[in-house]
Amino acid sequence: MKNKIRELRTAVGLTQEELAWKAKVRRETIVFLEQGKYVPSLRLAHDVAQILGVTVDELFFFNK
Repeated sequence: MKNKIRELRTAVGLTQEELAWKAKVRRETIVFLEQGKYVPSLRLAHDVAQILGVTVDELFFFNK
C-alpha cells in the first residue's frame, strides 16, 4: 500500500520522531509506514491522517 506520509509530514514541518510521538508509536513504525513496508491498523491510519490534517483516503492508496 502506498502513502503520502513523508510528503505531508514534511509539508507540515514534522520530523519522523515528532509524528511518532503524536501518534504514540515508535519512530521505526513511521519509517516502515513511509517505506510502504507496514500496513497500519485502522486506528493508526486514522490517527496519522488526523495529525497530518487529511483523510485516510487522501493519505493511503492501493496499487492497481
